[in-house]
Amino acid sequence: MAELNTGDSGGGKGGKVRSKKQNSKVDLTAMVDLAFLLITFFMLTTSLSKPQSMPLGLPAKDDKETKIPPVKTDQRRTVTVILGAGDQIKWFHGLQAAPEPNGAPKTTDYSKDGIRKILLDRVASIPVVMGDKEKGMIVIIKPTKKSTYKNLVDILDEMAICKVPTYAIVNDFTPEENKLAEELNK
Repeated sequence: MAELNTGDSGGGKGGKVRSKKQNSKVDLTAMVDLAFLLITFFMLTTSLSKPQSMPLGLPAKDDKETKIPPVKTDQRRTVTVILGAGDQIKWFHGLQAAPEPNGAPKTTDYSKDGIRKILLDRVASIPVVMGDKEKGMIVIIKPTKKSTYKNLVDILDEMAICKVPTYAIVNDFTPEENKLAEELNK
């Protein structure tokens, strides 16, 4: 409660009467209680920041295993990229590595003269080769166990930069691709 001290007031031995300065004292207990109540109220009613995540579109899981027929993909518009340790990439045209010069696996990195140049060249050349501007490039991304999360994010950034219309992240390797992955992870 507010308390005000009133002591003796002025007047003494004649002369001018001066009022004596009074000490005022205010009890702030109620205000402190109110402040803590408000702090508690706002702490309990405030929502904390929610974690931010990238939405992934995943297919619904079926109870029974169903065989999906293989999709017919034109090998000329497909590039397979294998991500390895040490920021290294093996890539080849088509879905399977081939011994011929065009399909032979090549090694590159994440620099602008590396995978970006390769993807930009392929994005520009596929409509010419296919004779159809609506059919774009397809990139199959296969990260190995030794590749890092940063490598996967980097290659997804390259897909956006190069405007690759269709790409997929796949984790099943053929025996030939397993050999390539072992070479990368040495």
